[in-house]
Amino acid sequence: MAQAITLQSFLAFLTYFGVGVGVLFAAVAIVLLITPHSEIRLIRAGNAAAAVAFAGTLLGLALPIHSAIRHSVSLLDALIWGMVAAVVQVLAYFIADFASGTLSKQIDEGVLSAGIFSAAVAVSVGLVNAAAMTP
Repeated sequence: MAQAITLQSFLAFLTYFGVGVGVLFAAVAIVLLITPHSEIRLIRAGNAAAAVAFAGTLLGLALPIHSAIRHSVSLLDALIWGMVAAVVQVLAYFIADFASGTLSKQIDEGVLSAGIFSAAVAVSVGLVNAAAMTP
């Protein structure tokens, strides 16, 4: 019979969870710094486009971080791949912004289709990113 949670497994959970949340927060902070629009201010003001785009960013970052933790061979490995995931997501944002020409401006103006497009790019790239991290 398998043993219930041990102290060692609980500490491993806390460590990996901490690294995952830490990488997620760091990546979100980077995204908040690089985007020309202020997501948090816009969301507080009720801008649905910004909320949808930011939700996509969170999911797009969390998916590969999940994969990095799940398939890592060590805590350092999970941390490195989590950071790679963050860099890929930032690049995806820049490509989407370049392709649309006015993505950030449209999100700032509350154009919901721009928020949906941004979210779709973030989640799609996050899924591919996560899949690429599997052994």
